[in-house]
Amino acid sequence: MNPDVEIVIPVYNEEATLEASVNRLHDYLDQHLPFTWRITIADNASRDRTPERADRLARELPNTAVLHLPEKGRGRALRKAWTDSTAKVLAYMDVDLSTDLDALLPLVAPLVSGHSDIAIGTRLAHGSHVVRGPKRELISRAYNLILKAMLHNGFSDAQCGFKAVRADVAKALLPLVEDDGWFFDTELLVLAEHNGLRIHEVPVDWIDDADSRVDVTATAVEDLRGICRVLRRFAAGEGVVSDGSLPRRRTRTLQKAG
Repeated sequence: MNPDVEIVIPVYNEEATLEASVNRLHDYLDQHLPFTWRITIADNASRDRTPERADRLARELPNTAVLHLPEKGRGRALRKAWTDSTAKVLAYMDVDLSTDLDALLPLVAPLVSGHSDIAIGTRLAHGSHVVRGPKRELISRAYNLILKAMLHNGFSDAQCGFKAVRADVAKALLPLVEDDGWFFDTELLVLAEHNGLRIHEVPVDWIDDADSRVDVTATAVEDLRGICRVLRRFAAGEGVVSDGSLPRRRTRTLQKAG
């Protein structure tokens, strides 16, 4: 099957939450998404029982697949899953499902229709509702402010784990993305904007996962290094798709809440 939408869930040592999250997502898609779809669990070299549980889910649930990678890295997992996909629209979300799934249709519909090139969930726009601790809130807002100050980007939230891209756009941009970790998202968005693509933003309801094991401070440091690397590439005239495979639109859209 060549689905309209493929949703990738990158995981690393998520045996405690994987089954409940994938079953919840599968039920939601089955009832609410008016496009053909597939879920792919991208296992990042997990050391617990995540691979076994992912294999079982792929056997038991229709339209569900699993991809096992020998190395860690969310960006690495997304690159592999998206490159191998036959879907028209490629999406991903974090396994904790922190983002309300009702935002999924507004996320992917503009890409299926061809209206936009990339779509992102944003926790920093009017209409978003976010529940998270003050430390994560401060670091997230500071990072996005630094990003805007250094790269002058138009999109509001680089780090929300809820994004989608048209397959033809991904095919053109992925070879330019160098990061295989957490900066993958930001680099993809910055390159998209640098190439004049249309980024569609959807305000989301988002609840922080209290059990998240992501080291926010370390991730922010790596992201700052990534920003500096991208600046050097742009200064050297790199990061442009020159084969004419991408539209030149230079427009950002925001889904109105409600």
